[in-house]
Amino acid sequence: MLFRPLPRRPARRGPLHRSCTWAVWLALAGCAPPLPTLAPSAWPVPDTYADAPAQASAPAPDWHAHFTDPALRGLLEQALEHNRDLRAAMLRVEEARLAYGLQRGERLPTVAANLAATRAAVPGVLNATGRRVVGTLFQPGLGFAHWEIDFWGRIGSLSEAALQTTLASEAAQRAVRLGLITQVAHSYLLLREADERLALAQASLDSRAESLRIFRRRTALGATSRLELTQVELLWQQASSLVAQLQQVRATQQQALAVLVGAPIDWPPRQAPQQPLDSLVLAPPLAAGLPSELLVRRPDIVAAEHGLQAAQAQIAAARAAFFPRIALTASAGAASTALDNLFQAGNQAWSFAPTLSLPLWDGGQRQAGLDLAVVRREQAVVRYEQSIQAAFRDVSDALSAQRWLDEQVRHLRATLALQNERARLARLRYEHGATRYLEVLDAERDRLSAEQQLVQTRRAQLSAQVALYAALGGGADNAQDPARPALAEPSTGNPTP
Repeated sequence: MLFRPLPRRPARRGPLHRSCTWAVWLALAGCAPPLPTLAPSAWPVPDTYADAPAQASAPAPDWHAHFTDPALRGLLEQALEHNRDLRAAMLRVEEARLAYGLQRGERLPTVAANLAATRAAVPGVLNATGRRVVGTLFQPGLGFAHWEIDFWGRIGSLSEAALQTTLASEAAQRAVRLGLITQVAHSYLLLREADERLALAQASLDSRAESLRIFRRRTALGATSRLELTQVELLWQQASSLVAQLQQVRATQQQALAVLVGAPIDWPPRQAPQQPLDSLVLAPPLAAGLPSELLVRRPDIVAAEHGLQAAQAQIAAARAAFFPRIALTASAGAASTALDNLFQAGNQAWSFAPTLSLPLWDGGQRQAGLDLAVVRREQAVVRYEQSIQAAFRDVSDALSAQRWLDEQVRHLRATLALQNERARLARLRYEHGATRYLEVLDAERDRLSAEQQLVQTRRAQLSAQVALYAALGGGADNAQDPARPALAEPSTGNPTP
């Protein structure tokens, strides 16, 4: 995709235009509601990885550098290339860019070349000779028709609104891209969780199947009771049911990941053997930084801000509609009754026709348009506030999840170690006749439950890392850089993520 930058502000106008524009914007500032204080001075939950107070920090690296797992990287590359939602967001940016080009063109006159040939009959009562005259007129020329002089900033405000809408679409596209990265990472972790839980359940099922074979043989020989055989069969049935349930979960998660990626996926991945979730390092830790940094990092907040600016510009355009409109029509060329002397000296022709349109009464349409623009601006203010509140909540939730899930994982690891020791001791006691098999049954069931719970909690811990990465606005490729052109126009080829 080849780019050329778009201007971020309309072209400079004369003193009259600037004074009128300031008057309009000062009038708007007087009726604009003040934004409430939405940014807290600090996060309600301290950073898990830093006990010091929150300080300004650099944006996180882009996803290539942040996510270290090779299988996840491959899936993200596929998703950014094939996902349909991202493609639709990119096309919406293209649509907004083209709409801005149309609106920007209205600020300049449309110059056209024309050639007119007219043959007419003039009755005698309309000419000095008193006789009917038939003649031909050839008239080439160059000019423009009905070019509005933007004294009051109406066209400039509409152009500004279109530009802000375009910038909002670009920020929304970055938000969709970040959301896609987050969804793929979450879905990948859920599929990894299903795989690992299924492997643990299958290993438990194989072990219980062997125990069932042994107890059936011992029951046939009269070495054990039918009750103990029933208990072993119950344990095997529970493991079989869990395996079937996890098979369904795994298939569902695999299909969900394939839809996000937009293409068939190779699963399990062949790049490298998978680490257990309990030892997987998905990404380096992130510091939350200051809450106010979200206002420039989060693409959804940036999009809402540009939407608010577009709504404000629409109010300025609606106010300017109450003032007179001045338009010019002009042309220059030649005129002659014969083609052979069309461009001779003395045949030059020109016209200049300014028009002034002063609106007096339109049934309240302009006032209704202004009221509508004001209401839409109020809606944009609410959306902006909602996006800020949602961003702060996302970061606080991610920080809270990281802190308390770390605690849960630590306790579950200790619990699983104790359950393994309990199961070993229970089996030894049973083999030495010191207890009934029911104690072994309970120990095996609790150990499997602890294994499953540890995998689930560890996956939630990794998902919290992904959620914090997204809540902070993603990596450097998603950050809003004021020095970077906000949007670009493609000259050839298709848009790329």
